[in-house]
This record gives sequence, structure tokens and C-alpha cells, in this order.
Amino acid sequence: MKIALYDVDSAIPNLAIMKLSAFHKREGDEVFKYIPLLHSTYDRIYASKVFKFSDGSRITEDMISGGTGLDLKTELPEEIDRMVPDYSFYDFPHSIGFTMRGCRFDCSFCVVPRKEGRPYSSNTIEEIWTQRDSKFLILLDNDFFGNPEWKDRIEEIIRLKLRVNFSQGLNIRIISERQAQALSKVHFRSLSGKTKLITFAWDRPEDERSIVRGLRRVINAGIRPKDIQFYVLIGFDTTPEDDIYRVEKLKEFGPVSIYVMAYDKTDPYQRAFQTYVNSRSVYKKIDFKDFDRRIEYQERLIRNNPPDERQMELFA
Repeated sequence: MKIALYDVDSAIPNLAIMKLSAFHKREGDEVFKYIPLLHSTYDRIYASKVFKFSDGSRITEDMISGGTGLDLKTELPEEIDRMVPDYSFYDFPHSIGFTMRGCRFDCSFCVVPRKEGRPYSSNTIEEIWTQRDSKFLILLDNDFFGNPEWKDRIEEIIRLKLRVNFSQGLNIRIISERQAQALSKVHFRSLSGKTKLITFAWDRPEDERSIVRGLRRVINAGIRPKDIQFYVLIGFDTTPEDDIYRVEKLKEFGPVSIYVMAYDKTDPYQRAFQTYVNSRSVYKKIDFKDFDRRIEYQERLIRNNPPDERQMELFA
């Protein structure tokens, strides 16, 4: 059979897609990346959509579709889920996987607890690390330290001398001193694998006390502020004053990188504040009020004096 796999929106290679590819190749099928113009030539098409906000308009009724961007119930059959991923589908040199599933928290903006439930261990590091030519590993765990076997996983990472990206970040609200010390011994990296970086998040203003306590613990354990990145969610039950306060509070800890994520990307304020903070050269020079006024002025100019065709070509 001719099998087409449609990865709608993954920022990194899609684990389910790679397992489907491995399964069908084992069955003797031909596997292709989905091309809409060739739709009618395929015997079966799978589609995977991770994010709700991404465009799924090309997913058709004759596709076998799944992913958290579509529903929380569809899962891979156990036989396929156990397959070693086919990294050749993306020509990707590094290993990707989960050491655990689930989460200890039940945040209203997150689907993980509803889809996966309470934390449980799923794979060892050695089971995930199948791309042995690369010492870089991407972990997709949503609550790494919620894994009952987190100490064993840390020991594996250190013993195997792997560089690790915790792609979903780590929960700093309840990180213990022991966990912070263990983390300081890990060669953590950014998603590219090139930069030393560990990611945390501050989503809710009311978590200030636990965020500050956890941040002090990791810094005291020897992790440098310049190697720390914080995702700051705005627009989900927060005010502009809440958002500005959290960003300014994190600045007190030195060169911590701050990345703002807008909950509603159609909201003008959220878009402007996200652009302001994430443009670090701008953020360091002017206050948000001044930046916001400039954005409003530029948008008003464009509305009143729309660019002609020649100007549009210059910006194309």
C-alpha cells in the first residue's frame, strides 16, 4: 500500500508520525510525506495535529486523524506505539521521547491532565536513545520531576553523558533542593542543542511565592541566571499590570531570558506586549507604554495611508 503521513503543525519531528512510518515500513508498505496534489494516489492517509490554534483545513474526512489539536481520546494502537520511531522520515539525527506521561497539576489552560491523567513512568533514557550517533536527546515530558523514577532517569543521563533538551520546560513551582542539585549536574541544552539553556514557566500571577522559591533553589544549586529561560503566559486570567509585574520580577534575578506567550494572538495588547518583551533590544531601552504608543501610531499611519503596490513589492 501507499501510505501518506501528514504532519500538520509539529515544531519538531512528530513522534506519532515516525512510529506510524516505522510500522508501515515493517509491513512492507511505501511511506510518503503527504502532498495534497497527490491525495487520490494514496491508499491510506494519516494526519496528526498537535495544536488547536493551527490550521487544519487540509484535513479531510477520508484521513485517519488524531492529536491533541483535534481530540483528547484518539491514541495509537499499542502495537504501533511500541515501535522505534523512524527518524529517517524527517532525516533527523537526534532521539526524541517521553520518560513519563501525565502531570501533577490540573491547570485549566492545559490538556495534559485530561488526556494522560496522573504522572507515571513510561520509558527509560536508554529506550529513548536509539539514535546512538548523537549524544543529544529531546525529552517531551510535561512534568519530568513528577515521574516516580526521576532519580533513575537523571542518573542515566549523567552516566551516558548525554546533552538533554527538556522541550516542555520543568515545573519550578515545586522543585526541591535535591532536584535542583540533580538538575545542575545535567548537560541541559536549548532545542537546537547548541546553547546551555533550561526552561521554566510562570503562568499564573498567584504562583509568585513558589516561583521565586524555586528560582532561588536552582540558582543556589549552581545554575546560572543567564542559562535560565522563563515562558510567561499572558492573557489567561491576567491583567496588563500582572504581566508587567511578572516580567519585572524575573529581571531582579539578573540575565534570565524571558519569553512572553500570548494566550489570544488576536488581542492587540497581547500581541504588542509579546513583541515588546521578546524583542530584547527594544525591551531594554524603552518602557512598554512608549512602545505601545509607537505601535498604535504606526498602525494608524498604515490605516490612513495604505501602501501602494510598489511599496508592497519592496516589503515582499
